[in-house]
Amino acid sequence: MSSVSTSTAVRADCAADRAGTLTFDLTAPAPAPDSVLLLRRRGAAGRKPGGTVRIPLSRPAPGRLRGVLPASTELAEGRWDAYVEEPGDEPAETVVEPGLRDLRALVDRCPDTGTASVSARVPYPTLDGRLAVRSWVRAPHAEAGAVLAGPAGMTVRGVLYGVEAGEGAAVEARLPGEPDRVHSVPLTAPDPDGPAGSFTFTLPYAPPAAGPVPEAQRWQLWLVPAAGAAGVRISRILDDVWSRDKSFVYPGHPVAPGVRATPCYTTDNDLCLRLEPVPADR
Repeated sequence: MSSVSTSTAVRADCAADRAGTLTFDLTAPAPAPDSVLLLRRRGAAGRKPGGTVRIPLSRPAPGRLRGVLPASTELAEGRWDAYVEEPGDEPAETVVEPGLRDLRALVDRCPDTGTASVSARVPYPTLDGRLAVRSWVRAPHAEAGAVLAGPAGMTVRGVLYGVEAGEGAAVEARLPGEPDRVHSVPLTAPDPDGPAGSFTFTLPYAPPAAGPVPEAQRWQLWLVPAAGAAGVRISRILDDVWSRDKSFVYPGHPVAPGVRATPCYTTDNDLCLRLEPVPADR
């Protein structure tokens, strides 16, 4: 079992290319010759097969180490913490701190809509000052684009990857834990000037709000490509934002007496409709 050290700071500058390859340039005083950059999936999954990825390190300059994570390397969906592992009878792991992050190439990525799956990796700083990588693997995937929070409903444009929308295509708003509370709206005709796989829908706020809203609710949004098909979670992952819940804020609107509706994202970048009770004096 490796020991984890935080006494010696190792800082990593990160860069990404449009294919999804990540390059890590590390600074470390007198690193051991056979050190590797280690990515470990957070939680119990990190102790299972495939829960650790070791990246060899080269020396592009004195005092610097470089590790490259090719886009072709499998990295399961989740959050992966970064360490430098130095070999020995009891290998030591040093926590990696975030340096500069050049993620411009990740902005507005547009994979081939015919691809069977979509993956995305975004290096980010954790709340306690460590370096981690957020990874998504979706097959198929519905990428949210522009979101318009209107007074009566939300209109969303996006692109569908890995499957085509057919007859009966719709979007369902589902309340987790209550399988009987589902509201469906059809997809509108795709924009002829938009990209392949483009979709649009408008979800009125009133139907989900017709039921009881005793506390804040997050209705998940799923795109159903055809009647009877499995739903595809609507998310936004094809850019450089690792968590959108605080950075993408939309206006809320009153939808029923004492209820406010607001489009929102989760910490995992999944698109939702939030309903919450509003005190009578507000």
